[in-house]
Amino acid sequence: MIDIEALGWPTALVGELDHRRLKAPSVKLRGAHAAGAGESIYCVDLRVRHPNADEYLTSTELHSVEHFLLEGFNRLLPDRFVSVGIMGCQTGFYLVFRNEGRAAQLCATLQQILEQMQQAREVPYANIEQCGNYRNHSLADAQRVAREILARRAAWLDAA
Repeated sequence: MIDIEALGWPTALVGELDHRRLKAPSVKLRGAHAAGAGESIYCVDLRVRHPNADEYLTSTELHSVEHFLLEGFNRLLPDRFVSVGIMGCQTGFYLVFRNEGRAAQLCATLQQILEQMQQAREVPYANIEQCGNYRNHSLADAQRVAREILARRAAWLDAA
């Protein structure tokens, strides 16, 4: 059994919630699953925009921020990061980790990535060899979205 409270997540906000209650930007534990042999998988929602409020991320914003999250988590948590996925509703990202579910660690790593984005000179992997739509990127848009997320840093875990 995974002790969600010991990992620093507000237990009342874990799992699927009524989207009318969700706050953004926020970081919320979606699920924690034992994977056998002492392994655990954690799925975290990084909600950037309010659901159903006509505040959607553009495809370019989603794509560029996704590349930064992919590069950053791979670099900073190489043995723990599994995947980043774009929410189809265009309001955020799903982040998947192996054996790392501590809220403080994941939020600190996210903060580091978002801060480092401000000094970036290009979107990672935004080239024909590493991206299937390499022309659909904007460094300026990604940096602006990162600033929006960082501005609410103190309340990231207050997801609803």
